[in-house]
Amino acid sequence: MLTHPTASLDDTRHLETLRDFLRWAMSRFAEQKIFLGHGTDNYLDEAAWLILQSLHLPADLDERWFDARLTPSEAELLHERIRRRCIERIPTAYLTGQAWFMGLPFQVNPHVLIPRSPTAELIENAFTPWIDPARVERILDLCTGSGCIGIACASVFPDAQVDLADISPEALDVARTNIALHGMEGRVRAIESDLFDALQGQRYDIIISNPPYVDARDMRELPPEYRHEPRLALEAGEDGMRIVNRILAQAAAHLNPGGLLVVEVGNTEHTVAERHPELPLVWLEFQRGGDGVFLITREDLPNVEPAP
Repeated sequence: MLTHPTASLDDTRHLETLRDFLRWAMSRFAEQKIFLGHGTDNYLDEAAWLILQSLHLPADLDERWFDARLTPSEAELLHERIRRRCIERIPTAYLTGQAWFMGLPFQVNPHVLIPRSPTAELIENAFTPWIDPARVERILDLCTGSGCIGIACASVFPDAQVDLADISPEALDVARTNIALHGMEGRVRAIESDLFDALQGQRYDIIISNPPYVDARDMRELPPEYRHEPRLALEAGEDGMRIVNRILAQAAAHLNPGGLLVVEVGNTEHTVAERHPELPLVWLEFQRGGDGVFLITREDLPNVEPAP
């Protein structure tokens, strides 16, 4: 809900430069109390992200360019997007069509979640010390969305084959676009699958997933920005465990001996721990922040089949 009349969002008569719009956007974001959390944690970074990406400018633009005057069409574009960010609460990544994960660009739209997983740090480190990177040949990104996690894995493991699985055809269209964007058509494929249903007989060294895990109470309390994201990728039943339980029950059959399962469950962390005390889940810590991610080996999962 707006805290002031929209007059302040329409008055851009005296804005001429990048610096003018940056300051104005910061003020409007603070005035309207927009919710952050899709890649930034302050209004300055949010304003800079929206403005620079909208104008196809690099994030490390020399500050001297901030005094450059905008063309009328550029000023109109920025005004429209800043206004929509405030009034409609559309996340910046959906306004610009691009987000970043592990330093890599990805195309996004409202059919996929906006990348923000702390697992980027784990991927950067090639999943060490939990597995020997030299033995990783196959990786599955389950509930892939935009494909950002799996494609990031492919960039770290240049010899590995990576599958991106999702139940949403629209999400897989985005994932395929990102596979092409990064030139990985030969090693990365997108597969329509309800979790493991279309992956029978497939085994992997690493299965990594950011599945739906938001419980009913959190769904009701989501900020407006998150309501622009696909409900299918967020909602996971009354307790948030609907998808996680299925993954835990089925993952062992799709892992090679010594393989890893890594799952992000966010605020559902405590529920997962309470419901599965029998599992030796390792809850990962990240230097750059973030939590709610567990790791478990194939051998510690239920219903493990004998090694071939």
